[in-house]
Amino acid sequence: MPHLHLPWRPSAAALAAAALLIAGCADDNADREGGGERPPPEVGVVALQAQPLERTKTLPGRTAAYRVADVRPQVSGILQERRFEQGAQVSAGESLYQIDPAPYRAEVDRAQAQLDEAEATVDTARKDVERIRELLETNGASEQELDDARDRLEQNKARVQSARASLTAARIQLGYTSVEAPIPGRISQAYVTEGSLVTAQQERALAQITQLDPIYVDIQRPAEQARRLQRALAAGELERTEGESQVALRLGGGETYEHTGELTFSGVDVAQDTGSITLRAVFPNPDHELRPGMFVRARLTEGTDPDALLVPQQGIRHNRQGQATALVVDEDNRVAQRQVEVRRAQGTFWVVEEGLDAGDRVIVSGLQQAQPGEPVRPVEADIPNKPERAE
Repeated sequence: MPHLHLPWRPSAAALAAAALLIAGCADDNADREGGGERPPPEVGVVALQAQPLERTKTLPGRTAAYRVADVRPQVSGILQERRFEQGAQVSAGESLYQIDPAPYRAEVDRAQAQLDEAEATVDTARKDVERIRELLETNGASEQELDDARDRLEQNKARVQSARASLTAARIQLGYTSVEAPIPGRISQAYVTEGSLVTAQQERALAQITQLDPIYVDIQRPAEQARRLQRALAAGELERTEGESQVALRLGGGETYEHTGELTFSGVDVAQDTGSITLRAVFPNPDHELRPGMFVRARLTEGTDPDALLVPQQGIRHNRQGQATALVVDEDNRVAQRQVEVRRAQGTFWVVEEGLDAGDRVIVSGLQQAQPGEPVRPVEADIPNKPERAE
C-alpha cells in the first residue's frame, strides 16, 4: 500500500507550554520597557576614621636573677656550725655559718693588752714632761731634756694609735668568724659541711644566694626595629605615651603575669649572632612565680599613632599576586577597588598604611554581590571600630 503523509498536529500539552513561554517573554519585555530593573544590591560599609592608637610590640625575653652572691669565708678556720635551712629564704646580715672563733678571740685579747700597755706608757711619758718642765723653772733640767721628754710622749701616743688599730682589726676578724648573708634571697644547698677547714677568700663557695624579688627580664629587640622606632618618634609619626616604660609579661603557658614591670636599661651593643639589642625590665616577684632562666614574652608600649586607620579584617582581601585590596563605595554609590598596604593585624582589624583615607566607606559585608564599577546600596555595618591596642 502506498504511504500517506498526514500533516503534523501538535498536542494540546505542547500548545499550552508554548503559550506560557510566549506570555513570559512578553512579561519580561514589558518589565524592561516599564523600568522594572532589579535594584542595586545592599552592602555593609564602615566609614574609616583616623584615631589615636597605642602601639605595642611583643618580644621574646628571658628572666634573670636580680642579684646572685656567693657566700665565702673571710677568715680561715674550722666550720663549727651551719645555721640555715638549705633552700630557705634568708635575710641580709643573717648568720649562716660559724667558724671556730677561739684563735680570733685570743687575738682580740692580745691586741687589747697591747693597747692597755701603750696607754700606760703615755701616762708615764706625760708625767715626765710635767716633771722636767717644773725642774726647768728652777734650773734643775735643760731645754734638751724637756724636748726629749716631749718626743717620747708623742712616740707613745703613736703606739697607742697603732695598738688601737690592731684591736679594731682583731675585732673585725673575730666578727668574720660568723659568716653572714651578703644579700637577701633564696639560699642554695650547703657546698661545705661542718668540720671542714676553710680559708679566707677561697675559690669554692660555701653556698649561693639568689635574690628573686624583684627579678629581671632581659628582652631581645632587633636593632633594625629599634632604629625604625627611633625614626618614627623623631618624625612625629609616633607620639610618646605616658607610662611607656611599663612592660606586661606573658608566660610560657599563655597566661598573663599579674604584675607589671618597668624598663630600666637599653643596651647599645648589637649582638653579632642575632642582630638584636638587649632591653632590661624589672618585675615584682613576691610569690617567686618567676625563676631565673624562664622564657617569656614581653609587651612593650612603643608610643601612640595619632592618625591610625583601622579596617575590619573582613574588608581586606588578597588577590592572586598576594596584594591586599579593599572595595570602597564612592560618592556615586559605585564600587571601586583599591590596592592597600597593611602594617599589622590588631585583633580583628588591619592597621592600614597606604591606599585608604579617612572618610572612605569600605565594604565589609555583601562582598560577593559587589563588583567594581557597579552600583550598590550601602548601609552602615554593625562593627565597632576601636580595637584595644595596636600590636
